[in-house]
Amino acid sequence: MIEGVTVRQAGEDDAVLGVPPRWVALPETVEEIAAVLRACAERDLAVVPVGGGTKLHWGPPPERCDVLLDLCCMNEILEHAAGDLVVRAQAGVTMDALAGTLADKGQELALDVPFSEGTTVGGTLATALPGPRAFRYGAARDLLIGITVVLPDGTIARSGGKVVKNVAGYDLGKLFTGSYGTLGVIAEATFRLHPLPADRRWVVAELDPAEAARLTAALAASQAEPSAVEADWPGPESPLTLAVLVEGAAAEARAEALRELAGGAVTWERPSWWGLIDNDEVLVEARFLPEDTAAVLDAVATTGLALRGSLASGRVLLAAWREMAGDELAAAVARLRERARVSVLAAPGNGLDRWGQVSGLPLMRRVKERFDPGRRMSPGRFVGGI
Repeated sequence: MIEGVTVRQAGEDDAVLGVPPRWVALPETVEEIAAVLRACAERDLAVVPVGGGTKLHWGPPPERCDVLLDLCCMNEILEHAAGDLVVRAQAGVTMDALAGTLADKGQELALDVPFSEGTTVGGTLATALPGPRAFRYGAARDLLIGITVVLPDGTIARSGGKVVKNVAGYDLGKLFTGSYGTLGVIAEATFRLHPLPADRRWVVAELDPAEAARLTAALAASQAEPSAVEADWPGPESPLTLAVLVEGAAAEARAEALRELAGGAVTWERPSWWGLIDNDEVLVEARFLPEDTAAVLDAVATTGLALRGSLASGRVLLAAWREMAGDELAAAVARLRERARVSVLAAPGNGLDRWGQVSGLPLMRRVKERFDPGRRMSPGRFVGGI
């Protein structure tokens, strides 16, 4: 089908939320990605990119999928400038492999990625789900300093570090981060790194939700400078566990100062639930102002969903710990939307309003029209059917 590119017939396991592709393409270079997208543009074929596949079931099904673009062969770390604290990697590199390479040099990419096993650089950027330490270091888009993408017509474009060709007027890194594959294909990414912390401590305390809401602001503003303030709450019948991470110099003394504020205990061991998603068959993200924490926790208590995430950043994930009917989940989401901005990342079926009201939707549609006027890239997978 495409000279020089490995292409195979798709099988049952290649379906995207029940939508079967006809072919699976496995490019090994940026130029091969471009060749695939040019061929698809000429034939008006719809393309869905995939990395590790850990989040391919997030979002609604694509309107159509002719080619599944599998980036598993784009798995090289292209450059690690340790002295400059910079790394450049292909999109198919797993986050675990990247972390291992960087750790050998005493460095890290400060992203705590849920489902890190099998999760790739490209998938991390495409879904843009922040981990616990986003509170201190920022999310993926904040640590991204350069990106190489392939546009739907096969044009290779670069932005930020190592610039060769720019698309005038657009910050490609910020546009493509969180775009769910609807604007083009992320091929390579360059990140800013940090030295591995010399020491770490967690302060872990069990609290009632009202107490946790009250303490969160004080912990976040503490001179002990926590790297993360995370909560784990299985439901209203269980206590809420608050865990605070401190890193670097004098970690133990700083942790003791936080323990005096929050109670609980200081430990070397990371909590078993820290930064993980145990079950994402039903997964809801809620974002809110930190001052609304108490009201959000009150609303969560009525939903039948378990909570995990950063109260200090005003961003939590909610998962179903039992089977929920579609109307029950819709009612829970409606209650949460009275208090927070809510997105349904994963849920069975396609009748649920996954995104709610999005004020920037008209602008997002114009960007989609500019980058993908033929609606060939993951059509219908993002906000407003983009």
